[in-house]
Amino acid sequence: MSAFADAMGALVTDPNMGADALYRQGGASPAVPVRVLRSSPDRVGDSFGTEILSATDILSVAIAVLPDLAAGDSFALGPDLLTVTHAERDASGTAWRVLCQR
Repeated sequence: MSAFADAMGALVTDPNMGADALYRQGGASPAVPVRVLRSSPDRVGDSFGTEILSATDILSVAIAVLPDLAAGDSFALGPDLLTVTHAERDASGTAWRVLCQR
């Protein structure tokens, strides 16, 4: 295991940083419990000359836990159902950066 994988493991198990989630491949398969890091930054976009503030959800998930991720997969975190719109590997190849919509 690399130092990056060790750090990811420590972050997701930390009760102040990690969150329990249920992952479904394709949104319909049996749920798999996983730990994730969640951030929800607001983004400002422009539409017809008007700035629009929209909430986003970005998850970090260890690749060792979920080797395959694709658009249309989903994560349930408490009352929120997040659908994957895009997933990319980090530079070290240890974690997914998962962009989701609610």
